[in-house]
Amino acid sequence: MSKTIVPFGPQHPVLPEPIHLSLTVEDEIVQEAVPAFGYVHRGLEKLVEKRDFHQMIQVVERVCGICSMIHAMCYCQALEALMNVEVPRRAKFLRVIWSELHRIHSHLLWLGLYADAFGFESVFMQFWKIRERIMDINESTAGNRVIVSVNQVGGTRRDLPSSQCEWILTELVEVEKGIKDLEATMLDNYTVKKRTIGKGVLSKEMAYELGAAGPTLRASGVAQDLRQLQYEAFDELDFEPVVETGGDAYARGVVRFRETLQSIDLVRQAISRLPGGETAAKVKGKPEGEVVRRVEQPRGECLYYLNANGTKFLDRLRIRTPTFANIPPLAHMLPGMELADVPVLILSIDPCISCTER
Repeated sequence: MSKTIVPFGPQHPVLPEPIHLSLTVEDEIVQEAVPAFGYVHRGLEKLVEKRDFHQMIQVVERVCGICSMIHAMCYCQALEALMNVEVPRRAKFLRVIWSELHRIHSHLLWLGLYADAFGFESVFMQFWKIRERIMDINESTAGNRVIVSVNQVGGTRRDLPSSQCEWILTELVEVEKGIKDLEATMLDNYTVKKRTIGKGVLSKEMAYELGAAGPTLRASGVAQDLRQLQYEAFDELDFEPVVETGGDAYARGVVRFRETLQSIDLVRQAISRLPGGETAAKVKGKPEGEVVRRVEQPRGECLYYLNANGTKFLDRLRIRTPTFANIPPLAHMLPGMELADVPVLILSIDPCISCTER
């Protein structure tokens, strides 16, 4: 049987991201997968030469819209470490609230796309209908639906009055109910299980060795979540990583489904324990030195490296996003799979190519 090289992507009806794979296929079975990048490179890291460290907050938010708040939070954490800025306790809780709202809407978006990959268009629309409530919360509390721009060096530029907190809690009741109503469809459906169980298995050892991140790592049995580092207000909240041991596409879906409900709980905890006080500290001077900060995005570990020289312009900004870490595990899990399984397996790592290329 002769081998055929099939170019998969960067444009494909199922793929929400312009990922390109050269698939070596023999008798409809993938033998090798070689990823290629470079289709959406924007040079955002180089903008540190032309945008000062305050302006770069808005730039890093545009690395990825769907987890924009967490990008900005990580960048601000790095600057605060360089400038010895103590963030007010209230601001730490506010950052947790908005970051977990972003995690919810990211996972709901993914669950909808995952359902669409199976052909469940109505389920896709239902997940996105639920997600609209989270987007409405973002718009009402921050003025925008996707890129909320609430972070600043030293804290947050917006606050949440008690009336908005009560409204958020009311909305989350409906969000939680809608998600749980779809649980049987996404986790117990025959078609979903047939397309995902035993597909793209990534063992615990290989997940660790290949440097997998986020739900892709935790679905293989590794209980690693950077929120365990207790940055911001996570040290005052009850939190345990969501872990599955199957290591397949189904387990990755279960982790994200359960994390969505967990994030709802974290928002409720943060609101119930929200302290009084200021939302931002006064910031003086300019950053100098180098620092690394890591946070947990919806897709996994995000790392920011800053090198500052004491002026308003940084010398270097380096961002390592979770999709970059999850591409080697993807290339490992595809060989041996049927060609028809490839779109589902690519989606199972929740790729964000614009994050990866910047």
